[in-house]
Amino acid sequence: MGGNYGKSVYNQLVDVMARLDVMEAEHKSDRKEIASLNAEVKNLQKENSRLKTELDTVKAENTALREENDSLRKENQLLRDDNERMKRTLNNNSINSSQPPSSDPPGKAPNTYNSRKPTKKKAGAQPGHKGAHISKAEVEKKIQEGRMEHRVEEIGTPGNSYVTRYRLDLEVHTVATEIRIYADENGKFEIPKEYRADVSYGENIKAIAAFLYSEGVVSNDRICLFLNSLSQDTLGISTGSIYRFCRSFSEDCSKLRPILEENLLNSEVVCTDATTITTNGKQTYIRNLSTSECVLYYGCEKKDLDALGKLRVLKEYAGTLIHDHETSMYHFGTRHGECDVHLGRYLQKNTEETGHPWSHHMDQFLKGMDHARNERIRSGDTAFTDEQLARYESRYEELIGEGREANQTTKGRKAKKEENALLNRLEKYKANHLLFLHDFKVPFSNNMSEKDLRICKNREKMAGGFRNGDGRQMYCDIISFVETVKRKKKNIFESIKALINGTPVIE
Repeated sequence: MGGNYGKSVYNQLVDVMARLDVMEAEHKSDRKEIASLNAEVKNLQKENSRLKTELDTVKAENTALREENDSLRKENQLLRDDNERMKRTLNNNSINSSQPPSSDPPGKAPNTYNSRKPTKKKAGAQPGHKGAHISKAEVEKKIQEGRMEHRVEEIGTPGNSYVTRYRLDLEVHTVATEIRIYADENGKFEIPKEYRADVSYGENIKAIAAFLYSEGVVSNDRICLFLNSLSQDTLGISTGSIYRFCRSFSEDCSKLRPILEENLLNSEVVCTDATTITTNGKQTYIRNLSTSECVLYYGCEKKDLDALGKLRVLKEYAGTLIHDHETSMYHFGTRHGECDVHLGRYLQKNTEETGHPWSHHMDQFLKGMDHARNERIRSGDTAFTDEQLARYESRYEELIGEGREANQTTKGRKAKKEENALLNRLEKYKANHLLFLHDFKVPFSNNMSEKDLRICKNREKMAGGFRNGDGRQMYCDIISFVETVKRKKKNIFESIKALINGTPVIE
C-alpha cells in the first residue's frame, strides 16, 4: 500500500498503529472464533472416532448375527427335512415299504397284500375246492398195499350187518437193536465207524431231529425234550446228540450243493433275495437262489459286490435274474427283471405322501398288465402282439410324464426328491420292470424268493440268530436240501432218512 506523503512520518505512524489496533481487534475476534471452531473440530473428531468404534462394533455384531442367522436357517431346514423324514418313516408299513409285517402298527391287518379286496364270500373253502382229506377208499388201498396196519374194533353185536369207519393213528415205541459184531479168523473185531460207541441212535431218530430242526424250526433242547417224551423217557438223548445229528446231516446235505448249483445254472430264470440274520451279535445275511425246481441258500457276511462275486452260481450264471432292485445284481447274469410287487410299495408310498394320482395309476397299470398276461397264459398264448406291447409301453411313458409334471408342485424337499428318484428309476429301468411282458417265463414278482426266506426269519425269532458262521452255513445246507425236496413233491421225512443212509435223493 502506498504512503501519504502529505503527512508527517509520525502522523503516518499513528495512522498505521490505529489501523493495526483495529485489525488486531478484528483478528482477536477471529482468533476466538478459530479457537471455538478448533474446539468444535476436536469434539467432532472425538465423536467421529466414537461413532467409528460403535460402527465397527455394530458391523461385528451384524456379521455375527448374519452367521447365526445362516446357521439357524440351515438348522431349521435340517429339522424340517428330519421332521419330514420321520413322518415318512412313521407312515411306513409292510404294504408301502420293505418293512416286515411284524413292524406294522397296532390295528393293521397282518400280512395284508395290497391288491387283495374284501369279498362277501364266507370264510373257508369255496364251492368246488377239492380239499386235502384222505378218503375211505384211499385208506383201504393203503391197507392192501401194506402201508397201514389193519386192526378191527367192534361196536355193537357181532353177526349183524355193519358199516365201516376208520380211525387213523400213530404208535411210537422204542426199539433197541442189538448189533452183534463177530471176530474174524484172526480174532480181530472190525467195528464200523457208526458203532464205535456202545449205544448209538438209528435213522428214524436222526431224521426226526433233522426234520424238526429245519422244517419245524424247533430248538435243539426242545427237540431233545420231544424225542425223550415220545419214547416215554427211555431214549436218554441229550442236546449234544441232537446237535451232532444235525451237524452230520448238514455235511451230507453240503455234498449235494454242486448238484443244486448245476440245476440253477441250467435254469432260464432264477429269483434271488437276501434277508438279515444275526451271527455272533452282528448283522449278516442269508441269500437264496430259487427256481420252481430247487432252492439254494448261502450264508454271507455282507451284501456287497465282493460277497456276491464269491457265489459260484452268480459268477457263472448266464440267464435272467429276478430281484428287488439290487443294482449290484446287474453285474451278473445276462438279463434282469425287477420285482414289480416291490416297486408297487414305493408307488403306494408316494401316493400317500404326495397325493399325486400318477403313482396309484402306475401301480394299478402294472397289476393290470400282469392280469392280462395271466389271462393270455391261461388261453395258451406265449406272447403279446407287437401292437399290444407298443400300447402298454406308451402308457407307461405317459404315466412317467404325468409324474414329472406333478413333481414340480410336490411339497416337502424330501418327498419331492424321493418322487423324482422314483421317476428316474421307472425311466432308467423300464425294460427291467416290463420284462415280464416280453417274456412270459419271467415272473411279475420276486415273491418266490421272498417266501423261501421266511423260514430264515422264523429261525431268527426262535433262536435269536447263530453263534458263528459255521452254524449259519450248517442251517443253509440243511434247508437247501429240505426246501428242494418239497419243490420235488417228495416226502420230507423219508428223503431225510434216505440221505442219512447214503441214498441219492436229488439228482
